[in-house]
Amino acid sequence: MRILLVEDDEMLADGLLRALRHDGYTLDHVNRGDLVLPAIDAGQFDLMLLDLGLPGLDGVQALRAVREKHKDVPVIIISARDRLDDRITGLDAGADDYLIKPFAVDELRARLRARLRRGAEPARRTLNLGAVSIDPQAMTVTVGGEVVSMPRREMSLLMTLARQPGRVFTREQLEQALYGWSDEVESNALEVHVHHLRRKLGSDMIRTVRGVGYRLDPGAGGSGA
Repeated sequence: MRILLVEDDEMLADGLLRALRHDGYTLDHVNRGDLVLPAIDAGQFDLMLLDLGLPGLDGVQALRAVREKHKDVPVIIISARDRLDDRITGLDAGADDYLIKPFAVDELRARLRARLRRGAEPARRTLNLGAVSIDPQAMTVTVGGEVVSMPRREMSLLMTLARQPGRVFTREQLEQALYGWSDEVESNALEVHVHHLRRKLGSDMIRTVRGVGYRLDPGAGGSGA
């Protein structure tokens, strides 16, 4: 899951980046309100954590600008503005949740999990792709009923492909889903992840579309593993 953190307090931002990356999230960080919309335009984010008291552009204004173009990205406001009218303004501007500073990181983790569960697969708990089953909430994968070990980035890649089986994803789209701006990415990193997934799930499940990228074949799960 890729998250955009918008926070101008560098000490708080550093702590959140370290804590949430440790949990397996991919995070990018900007510290100005006027950088929010360009960041959302440039990246494929599953969620945004947004401070309100920002230089360049107030967080509420930045949120309204995002909502004019991006209706679906979930937003959790993290702010020291604790008055009722501040909370109402933030939620009316398009936020999905509002967390008042100072807060416990464990509470933020719980709200992230809840928000991402609601947004990921509201209609069903398990994705069944042939012999392969994916539980998005438990973040587990089974092949023929056997649990398969799945590191964070392999799981993120599989979930990206599995949510839209048959769709061709470009290399750039998949790398954006897996890596933050500050991550050092080897030129063949994506191919390595695909190779590992094919070994675990079946050689025919992830197809290479030459010159474009990859797609997931939902009817081939578990074959040739």
